[in-house]
Amino acid sequence: MKEVFAECGEDCYIELPFHANWGGHHVHFGSGIYVNSNMTMVDDAHIYVGDKVMFGPNVSVITAAHPIEPELRARGLQYNRDVHIGDNVWIGTGVIILPGVHIGKNSVIGAGSVVTKDVSDNVVAFGNPCRVIRRIEPQDVRNI
Repeated sequence: MKEVFAECGEDCYIELPFHANWGGHHVHFGSGIYVNSNMTMVDDAHIYVGDKVMFGPNVSVITAAHPIEPELRARGLQYNRDVHIGDNVWIGTGVIILPGVHIGKNSVIGAGSVVTKDVSDNVVAFGNPCRVIRRIEPQDVRNI
């Protein structure tokens, strides 16, 4: 994996299949990453993933988009924005992360969410569009 990705820390594990536009050339993985099956990374721009991040199955991280204006789109134009995912984040099953999004450290993104805007540190967020529902609190340790 260290030969395939732009960066790849220690103890990373990827369940196949894994798809990336540029073969992971623009993907920067920290250490202790777990990627479940059927991950898609549209890595036309850079994707930065911190340490100890977990991805559920069928997650898509997208850095590319097309203009809304029809004439520009008809010309095949595209724009790209980096995505940043902080340390110790859990991305649930079927999440879609759109271009330019930053997800803060320790946060949880619930299954099926479409993340269109930044998510702060230490929160639980979910929905379509994804929104912060609550902060992660000490009592969450008791819910194990």
